[in-house]
Parts: sequence; structure tokens; C-alpha cells
Amino acid sequence: MSQPLNKPAVAAAPGVLRLGVFGGAFDPPHLAHVALVEAAIAQLSLDQVRIVPTGQAWHKPRLLSEAIHRLTMSQLAFRHLPEVVVDPRETCRDGPSYTVDTLHELQSEFPAAQLYLLLGDDQRRSLTAWHQIEEIDRIAIICAASRDKSVSAWNEVSVAAQTSSTIPDKLQARIRTLDMPLMPHNATDIRAISATEQTLKGLVSPAVERYIHDHHLYRPH
Repeated sequence: MSQPLNKPAVAAAPGVLRLGVFGGAFDPPHLAHVALVEAAIAQLSLDQVRIVPTGQAWHKPRLLSEAIHRLTMSQLAFRHLPEVVVDPRETCRDGPSYTVDTLHELQSEFPAAQLYLLLGDDQRRSLTAWHQIEEIDRIAIICAASRDKSVSAWNEVSVAAQTSSTIPDKLQARIRTLDMPLMPHNATDIRAISATEQTLKGLVSPAVERYIHDHHLYRPH
């Protein structure tokens, strides 16, 4: 069972940089992404959070929007949080983009830092498919959003069986749970709504919505 984080509960030595790392497509970054980062900053007492839009996502069958759009939208979505730095490193890489490589780079750049890998609930469920997950667990403390409570009871059993049977018990026990409000936002649904030119109010920030509109993102070709 993962451990809840209702208050700063993950120890780091005094004076150590507490560095959160939150990767993803951010296509687009939405309000659930923002809520997760806000919860992590508050509950983990993070000094800095690196938002890392993925480059060539090895696990996504669709083409992502151009990196410049996802980087800019991320800057707009998180600009109210002084702890956040939008990190373009994965978009500059050739070939598949792996989280473990990013963590290794940050570990080299900040050798005295404690790294916290921030995950959405969907990312938590797919952990066993991640490249070198054991090495990720060695480098960083994994902190995930609580499970989406909108999952039906029938699916809850299916998801629990799927995750608990495949994630090693040792890793499962080490994952810390971030306490945050239920926000069943989904980037796939947001792109579909945007394609019909409906409002994205309450799904993304006003600045991100304007950017999507101004650059005609997610419109059918």
C-alpha cells in the first residue's frame, strides 16, 4: 500500500535541495497537472519542480504537438508558481525519451539534491512498463496522485488487480501518495473538445486556452 502525504512527510537532510520532476506530454497541460504540482510543492516542501515535456515518446502511438507549443503552454500553465522551471531537455534529444535518463542528468547536475518523481494516477498504473523502473526507484522518491475516485467499483477491482499483481511489493510500498482533489481531467478529451471549438473553461488555464485558440491546435486537418 502506498503512503499518504497529508503533510511534508518525506525527509531530506537540512539544506538539501528538494527537487521535483514531473514529466509528460503536456499536450496540453491542464488544471489537473497544475493541481498535482501545487499539491507536491505543499506536501513535499519542494524547493523546485522541473516540468519536463517529453520528446519522442516511446510509449505514445500518436504524434505529439510540436515541442515549442507544448513548452510554451507549460510555461503559461505554471507561470504562477515561482518554484516551477519548464525544462526542455527531453525535447532536444534524438531518439526515444526515457525518464531514467532525465533523472540521471539531474542527479549529475544537482548531486546533493533529493529527487522526487511526480506522477499522475495514469502514470502510476503504467509503472511496470517504464524503462529501468528499478533504477528510477533507486534515484528518486516516487510520489503519485491518489487514484481517480471516478473509477467504477467494477473497474477498481480490475485496475487494482492489474497494478498490484505487476508492481513489485517493495516498489508498491515505497510509492508515496499525494493528497489532492478529484480532477478527472484527460488530455485526450480536452483535445477532442478543442477540435469542436467548444470552451475549455475549467479544463485548462485561460492563458493556455487562448494559446490553443490562437495557434489553431487540435483542429481537424
